[in-house]
Order: sequence, then C-alpha cells, then structure tokens
Amino acid sequence: MLGLVLSRLFHRNREIQRKLRTVAFAFITPIFFLNGGMNISLGLLWMNAGLFFLLLAVKLGTKSIGVFPIARVFFPREAVYATLLMSTGLTMGTISSLFGLHAGIIDQAQFSVLVAVVVASAILPTFLAQRFFHPHHAFEALGSEVEAEVLEGTGDSTAR
Repeated sequence: MLGLVLSRLFHRNREIQRKLRTVAFAFITPIFFLNGGMNISLGLLWMNAGLFFLLLAVKLGTKSIGVFPIARVFFPREAVYATLLMSTGLTMGTISSLFGLHAGIIDQAQFSVLVAVVVASAILPTFLAQRFFHPHHAFEALGSEVEAEVLEGTGDSTAR
C-alpha cells in the first residue's frame, strides 16, 4: 500500500529513488549474507576439506586463466592485481547455493562446501592483491593530487 501511495512521488523524483534503493540494499544485504553464513556447518566443512580445497583451486584457476590474459593487455602493470580482484562471484554463488539448499537440490554438506569456497574465493584473492600486488604508483599519483588540494585549501603557497 505504501508503494502505491508513494509511486507518483518516486516516479517524479529519481534522487529519492536512488537514495531509498541505497538504504534498502545497505539494510538487506548484510542480513542475506548472515543468513547464508549461519547455514554453514563447520563440522561438515571439515569432513569435506579435500573437496573444499579442490573446488577453491578450480575456481581460482579458471578465474586466473580467464581474466589474466585480458588484464595483461589492458593493465600491463596491474594485471595480477586486477585478476585477483575480478569476478569473485560472491553474491551469485551464495544465492544459487541458498536456492539449492532450500529447494532440496543440495544437502547441508554440499551447501557448506560451496558457500565456503565462494567466500574464500573472495577473501583470499583480495587479501593477496592488497598485501602483495597493490599498485603503489596509484597511491603516489593520488597522494600528490591530495597534497596539492590540501595546500591550496590552506593558502600556503610556500609549502609547495
């Protein structure tokens, strides 16, 4: 009912639509991932550790094979960094696993392994990218711009 009452307001004002959509996603997304994470059985995951590592290696390997050659063409200096950060599949992997669990297509053990692989394939590459492959030249360029803006804001022209 509230949607029908406010539909004309939302139709005319795109800014309100954007803000409400942002608030809705910011509220709903953590609940969704917490719900998915609470269904993981650590005992079942431990019993299927071999399958977990096999699927993780396949997921990371196929991502690397698919992304790295293209990243090397467009970002030669940051190809490894871009490859590690691309296409983690966190949302889609979690959604499809939850659907499979609730529809009875997969069991609790399979769900635990799949969601753990999806989460690990997002966290591990991100950690490695930030720790070992971060393009420091980007910070250096950004740092000089930020420093110039700060100095201009203070009116101190002698510090340049």
